[in-house]
Amino acid sequence: MNLPLAFILLAAGLSLAMAGAWRAAERSGNHGWVDTIWSFATGFAGVAGALMPLGNASWLPRQMLVATLVALWSLRLGLHILRRTRAGHDDPRYAELRREWGAAAPRRLFLFLQVQALAALLLAGAVMAAAHNPLPGWRVGDMIGLALFVVAVLGAAVADRQLARFRAAPAHRGRVCDTGLWSLTRHPNYFFEWLGWLAYPAIAIDLTGTYPWGAAALVAPLLIYVLLVHLSGIPPTEAHMLRSRGDAFRDYRRRVNAFWPGPPRHAPGRAARGAGKS
Repeated sequence: MNLPLAFILLAAGLSLAMAGAWRAAERSGNHGWVDTIWSFATGFAGVAGALMPLGNASWLPRQMLVATLVALWSLRLGLHILRRTRAGHDDPRYAELRREWGAAAPRRLFLFLQVQALAALLLAGAVMAAAHNPLPGWRVGDMIGLALFVVAVLGAAVADRQLARFRAAPAHRGRVCDTGLWSLTRHPNYFFEWLGWLAYPAIAIDLTGTYPWGAAALVAPLLIYVLLVHLSGIPPTEAHMLRSRGDAFRDYRRRVNAFWPGPPRHAPGRAARGAGKS
């Protein structure tokens, strides 16, 4: 199979998947289905792209490694969001967008989700660039990529567990979580999500210049950073937190970095101790 045909097939599949996500959200009124379906669809496209025979001398063990990494990412994130969605928790980011869009919300949401399909295609392309690195044998870059992925998955799991434990305590109701990883960055889940996508450039890039297409894998961490920090991640999440937590979240925001982990800027005040994101 040639590369243009592979991209056409992946683009068509992702477009249909996000059309299905739009229909599921419209019929159920729960926009958690959007990110659930996007996570699974992106993972499927990544696995398919990694294992596709593209007519080059790809090294099969590396293809299998990359396919496994993106499959594990998709299952972890997709199942995590699915549990929240099936519990009836709507995504406040999409709910706010629908309020802003008014009567045009169904049409604009459909177009917005097609843009998400395009983002998923770019991520699948980065995965393909890593999987089809033709250099035989395990390289240092492969090991670095695997290590980054493991750290990212473990870090995200710890952050999710810390937040769930905090929110489960009755004494913490209505407060903001600033303990554990949440004391180092306001969005450790987003940070570790970004870190995991660094695995693919590590695997793909060959500093000798033998495989120049490996640089295409840099699209993944760059795109994820822009999405999480400037578009669909931190801005709408923090707007919701300001509405729901008010001064407690403002104090937390003054003390703790938004994305990059680092020590708090000063001791926590009473208003901010403990708040869980909702």
